[in-house]
Amino acid sequence: MKKHSRAFWPLLIGALVFYGIVQGLIMAGMLNTYYTNTLIFISINIILAVSLHLVIGITGQFSIGHAGFMAVGAYLSAIVTMKFDLPFIVAIVVGGLVAALAGLIVGIPSLRLRGDYLAIATLGFAEIIRIIFLNIDYVGGAAGMQVSKMTDWTYTFFFMLITILVIVNFTRSRHGIAALSIREDEIASDAMGINTTYYKVAAFVIGSFFAGVAGALFAHNFYIVLPSQFGFLKSVDILILVVLGGLGSLSGAIISAIFLTLVSTFLQGYPETRMIIYSLVLIIVMLYRPQGLMGTKEITDYFRGWTSKGGKGNGKDTTT
Repeated sequence: MKKHSRAFWPLLIGALVFYGIVQGLIMAGMLNTYYTNTLIFISINIILAVSLHLVIGITGQFSIGHAGFMAVGAYLSAIVTMKFDLPFIVAIVVGGLVAALAGLIVGIPSLRLRGDYLAIATLGFAEIIRIIFLNIDYVGGAAGMQVSKMTDWTYTFFFMLITILVIVNFTRSRHGIAALSIREDEIASDAMGINTTYYKVAAFVIGSFFAGVAGALFAHNFYIVLPSQFGFLKSVDILILVVLGGLGSLSGAIISAIFLTLVSTFLQGYPETRMIIYSLVLIIVMLYRPQGLMGTKEITDYFRGWTSKGGKGNGKDTTT
């Protein structure tokens, strides 16, 4: 725990310093709207990747319905701001809480399933949510819902930071250890007295909450929310972020989200070949790094290795 705490504070301070530098550049007009929006997209994708990492990478539950919880957060937050004229921060929290409630409703029956069956169940839920919003005139139906742009760099950065901190602390707690044991061997965990259903549902609800938060930020970064934005392909995009980064690696999910967002953004100028190049990048990475960019390791593992090597070297010097 001491090693974790020593790594925690430098990383937190570094993140806050990074935020201060970027915010200063934005206020000085040195970062235009294009680059600011890129940073916002990166932050939103990190929230989505890290939240799904808790479900797939930590608990080992193959869910491909994350876009459904994102849609719940997007539409509920839009209703709060546009229909009830409440502050944006309230809309984000409400979107997250309703998405968490949806995760609880779906998680209790479906998380008794495993593998492909769970994937089909979560995919079905995501499609049900999309069709429901598609047929509700109150939120614009197929034409979409008009939304004011309220998302900025500050909102996305701090909610991204909160997401990472919550997931990291959950993973390192006894609840996280129980979730990891379920990922490794659910039958053995159940035999040892671990309430596997409880921990799977808990991880699912937490992941759903932050997917709803990401949905709220995503919705208010545009001027319209459409059901088509939260289809099957969106769930696959989020899944790719986790798999490419390395199942079980939070650092990998973050790096993958940054990498793929940058690739996708800079290829927007080539609409005809964008998806071809994007797919080729994924194929090349998976051919040469099938375990993902980080495998199951974290960035702090490398720092810890360098520190321990340095410590051993110093120890040898003192003995001689």
